[in-house]
Amino acid sequence: MLYIELFSGVSLESEEVAPGIVFDFDENNQVLGIEIEDASTFIDLSKLELSALPIVDLILRKETAVPA
Repeated sequence: MLYIELFSGVSLESEEVAPGIVFDFDENNQVLGIEIEDASTFIDLSKLELSALPIVDLILRKETAVPA
C-alpha cells in the first residue's frame, strides 16, 4: 500500500475513485491523501521519485508474511 498525505487534517470521507485508488477528504471536500492499494505490484517503490508535490507525509508499506 502506498499512502500519499497531501495535507494534514481529519479525513471525514473516503471514496474509491478507481479500482484500488482511494481519496480521503476533509470537511471542505479537499483531498487530504491518496491511497494506492497493492502499489508495489505495478510501481517499483524502491525507485519512486517525487518532486513538486505538496506532500506532508509519504508512507510506504509492504506487507510481509509472519512465520507461523
